[in-house]
Amino acid sequence: MKIDFYTVFWREMVVLKRRLWKFLVSRMVSPFLYLVAFGWGLGRSIQMNGGNYLQFVVPGIIALSAMNTSFNSVGTSLNMSRLYHKTLEEYLIAPISAFSVVLGNVLAGSLRGILSSVIILGLAYVFGAKITVNFWFVLVVLLTCFLFASLGVVAAMTIDSHEDMSNFSTFVILPMSFLCGTFFSSEKLPRLFHYFVELLPLTHASQSLRAIALGYDFPAVSLLVLFGYSLVLFAAGVIVVRRVR
Repeated sequence: MKIDFYTVFWREMVVLKRRLWKFLVSRMVSPFLYLVAFGWGLGRSIQMNGGNYLQFVVPGIIALSAMNTSFNSVGTSLNMSRLYHKTLEEYLIAPISAFSVVLGNVLAGSLRGILSSVIILGLAYVFGAKITVNFWFVLVVLLTCFLFASLGVVAAMTIDSHEDMSNFSTFVILPMSFLCGTFFSSEKLPRLFHYFVELLPLTHASQSLRAIALGYDFPAVSLLVLFGYSLVLFAAGVIVVRRVR
């Protein structure tokens, strides 16, 4: 199983190495624009919880980037490989377990998400944000990347067209990007929306990272929720890969 997993993971790392600079530069564009708009633009006239808005929004942007990068790098790649390039069939007919296929892809997607988070953190320091990074901060980022990479596997293996994959991002990923405490506290939403948003994983990722980065009380429940989502989505990914076989 270890060799199987490593084979899948290594293949993804070879692809990443060939496109590394393109990947790194592309990961800088959106965060840079967010930091300029919300940090230097709106941030100068907005105070959040008595503090600088830039420092408030940076943890949310890190969670957002971890979600988008991890999900898209796995979901889009697997969906294209399965439906158009047909390269996924090489894994499915090879003597590689479904667990190894999923684990290799999820870890590769998670690594991409972590790299994008590191880039944002570096840009944030350049913009003057003071963010506390410790073991818990890193753990939350890892869990966020892992669970959304797992969601990418589930979506890629169950959605049967590239158009529907885009629709999934529009109706699931995009709303989370704006409603789950990335740019403002979810407590500002109407009560019904607030309760619904509290069920979504990105909300707990944003809240956890913000609490750690700014020295608030750490929401242990959010960490448990992220663990739960990670386990459920990874298990779901293994199940759908087995069914496709």
